[in-house]
This record gives sequence, C-alpha cells and structure tokens, in this order.
Amino acid sequence: MIWLRRWNARSLASQFFIAGGFISIVAMFLVGLLVTHLIQDAVIHNSAAATALYVDSVVAPLLPDMQTESLLDEGSAQALDETLGQGALGKRLVSFKLWRSDGTILYSNEKELVGRKFPVNDKLQRAFTGSLVARYEIASDPESTEERALGKPLVEIYNPVLQPWSGQAVAVLEFYETAQGLEDSLAHARLQSWGAVAALTAIFFLVLSALVFRGSRTIEAQRKDLKERVNELSRLLAENRGLQRRLQRASQRAAALNETYLRGIGADLHDGPAQHIAYASLRLDSDLLVNASTPPEAREKELAWIRSSLAEAMTEIRNICGGLVLPQIEKSSITEIVTRVVEAHQHKTETRVETIVDEDGPELAPAVKICIYRFVQEALNNAYRHGGGVQQVVKAVSHNGHVRVEVSDRGDGFDPSEVRPSSLGLVGLRERIDSLGGSFDIRTGEGGTTVTMIFEPMEVGDER
Repeated sequence: MIWLRRWNARSLASQFFIAGGFISIVAMFLVGLLVTHLIQDAVIHNSAAATALYVDSVVAPLLPDMQTESLLDEGSAQALDETLGQGALGKRLVSFKLWRSDGTILYSNEKELVGRKFPVNDKLQRAFTGSLVARYEIASDPESTEERALGKPLVEIYNPVLQPWSGQAVAVLEFYETAQGLEDSLAHARLQSWGAVAALTAIFFLVLSALVFRGSRTIEAQRKDLKERVNELSRLLAENRGLQRRLQRASQRAAALNETYLRGIGADLHDGPAQHIAYASLRLDSDLLVNASTPPEAREKELAWIRSSLAEAMTEIRNICGGLVLPQIEKSSITEIVTRVVEAHQHKTETRVETIVDEDGPELAPAVKICIYRFVQEALNNAYRHGGGVQQVVKAVSHNGHVRVEVSDRGDGFDPSEVRPSSLGLVGLRERIDSLGGSFDIRTGEGGTTVTMIFEPMEVGDER
C-alpha cells in the first residue's frame, strides 16, 4: 500500500517521533485521567471524612439507642434541629437524614420525609457495612428533591453510626455539604496532576527521542556509507566487466593482427631475401660453374653475382629483424625511450622532431614502456609518410602514474574512416593500448594530425 511504502521510506527517527509521540500522548491522557480520578477521590474522601468526623462528634451524643426501630422521639428531633440549624454545621450542611437499615428515614431536616421508606441504594448498603461513602455530584436519588433543585454539585456523605460496644452499624447519617472551595481544590489538583504527568511524559519522550535520533543518525550514516560502497562496488564491477569485454575484444583482434603480422613478415621474406637466395641457388647450378672448361674470369664473375645476391638477402633479413626487435628499454626512463625513438627517426628520415618530456612519476611497467616506444615510433612513421614530416612534435608527460603521450604534425591530415581494419599501424597501436587498459585518440584535419595515448594511474598500477 502507498501509505505503508511512505511510512517505510521515513527514517527511524521520524517513525519513532510520530508513533512514539502518538503513543505518549495517549498514555499521558490515560495516566492523567487515572491520576486525576485518584486524586479527586482522595480529596473528596478526605474532605468527607473530616466533615463526617465533625458531624459524628456533634450529632452522635444526641442520638438515642438506635437498636429500636421507632422514629426519633420529639426531644431528640428538636435537639438535632437546633444543632443542625445553627453554628458551623448550619452553614455547611444543606440537608441531613438519618436512615434505618430497611430504608426508612428516621429523621430529616425536611420534615415531610420523616417516616417515609425508600429503596435501599448501593451507597446506603455500603454505609451499613461500616464504610464511609462520599460522592461529589448533583443529587439524583428519589429522596433528594430539594438538593437536586439547587442545580449544582454537592458533597454527599453516608456516615455509619456504630454501636460503641459491638462496632456494628445501627444507622446511617446522610448529609449534603456545600462544596465551598472544593471545586477550586479539585481544579488545582487536576491541573497539578496533568502538569506533572505531562512534564514526566515529555521528559521521558525527549530523552528517548534524543537516544533514538542519535542512533538513527548513526544508522543513516552507516546506511548511506553502505549504499555508497555498494554503488562504488557496482560501478567497479561494471567497469571490470567493460574492461573484460575490451580485453577479450583486444585479444581477439590482437590474435588476428598477429596473423596479419606473420603474413606480412612471410611476404617480406618471400619477396625479398627468398628471391635473392633462390637467384643465388640457381646461379650455383649454372653451366658456368659446373663446366670445368669455363674460363676463370667468367667463373669469378658468376661467383660475384652469387655473393652479391646473398649479401642483399642478408641485408634485407637484417632490416626485417631490425624492425621486429626492440632495444633494451625495460630499465629506461620515458625521456630515454622517447629520445631513442626520435633520434632513430631523425637519422632515418633526415627530418627534425621537437621533443618535450616531463616526468616525475613512479617507475612504469615494462609493457607500458614498450607500448610508448611502439606508439611514438609508429606515429612518427605515419607523420613522415602521410604528413611529410612537417613540424613533428612529441610530448610525453608522466605524473603520479598518469601517462599522456602526444605525437603531432602540421601535414595535410587524412580521413580516419579510410583506415582499413587490416591496417597494421594505427589499428595495431589501438589494440595494444586497449589491451593495457589505456585510451587512444586521433584528431586530424587540414591543420595536421595529433595522435594521443593516455594511461590512468589505476590502470597502469593494475598492469604492474
């Protein structure tokens, strides 16, 4: 569901703040109601107990033996009327009733109720068991018509009259007391209880929130770090798969190029040294050398031709070998490698090459050094063959494992799309560089041609 996904998308701190805040408010409300109710009952009971004790101390001596079931005699009733109608009791008490256990009113300041019998309610039953019962409410009992007519809450107290020698409740005094100051006391008690509960709940919630927010920040930081690590790992895996594909393609193309190289070498040997050797072999079988009657001058001339053919064959073989064999460059620096290639090119072509080398990085892998040598060699050869060797420049930079080699000229340029896939020069260079994890770029036009080779530090380090 949408709301569940939105909820799960929130942080743990946000979820705790919302859920914990709601639960804390509900708990605060319930605890506040309970505490307020307990305080209210305690205040009402204590107030009622104080009043009942006072009334009992004043009224009880005036009562006759309540074991009899008759109504109060006239003297006792008159004494109660005088006592309850004046003084402190007269100001506090709204009404007064003396109950018998069967629900008969033995005495009341409302004379029309004396002698009447009403159903025994729960409050009266509890009082006859010896318990003090107190309520703060608007009167609702059938006999409380006068009290109900006042329309305001009163303290209703049921105080059992106990027999001194047995402790048995023989009658119950019911009286309604005006609640002067009680409502303010209850309101003050409610306010204090609600304030205390709210303060404790807020402190508890804030302390927990601080802990949860701290933990949530730690979890979020770890989650973010883990996500970054996963993304980095995914990126590295993707790069690794790309490099594997590049390496596979480069290996396949390198195998094809090796076959092409071998065919080219075979063609060079066949068309060059092989022809001269075959020519010399044929001349060895000529009649001039076989026939004993051949004059010495003719025989010497024939041998000179044979020696010349063999010499030319040897020269061409050396030239072919010279193009295949690299000088010892494993321990050479980039400056030495570039200088050696440039000097050989200048000597062979009688052209000038500007050289700029800047290196301060670590020692490079032998494979990278060989790649640099072949790159500069092939790029300069192309610059001479296709660009006329105009303003040839070689720039090589190596800093902290980052290698960039650039060969440029100001010739007429060429169309890169016309380079055949079977071409051994540029295609071979690209495949060699790709197999080592580098990048190869050609820019050409009317202003000349620039060929660039780049190796990044990590890729060079991997090669090592």
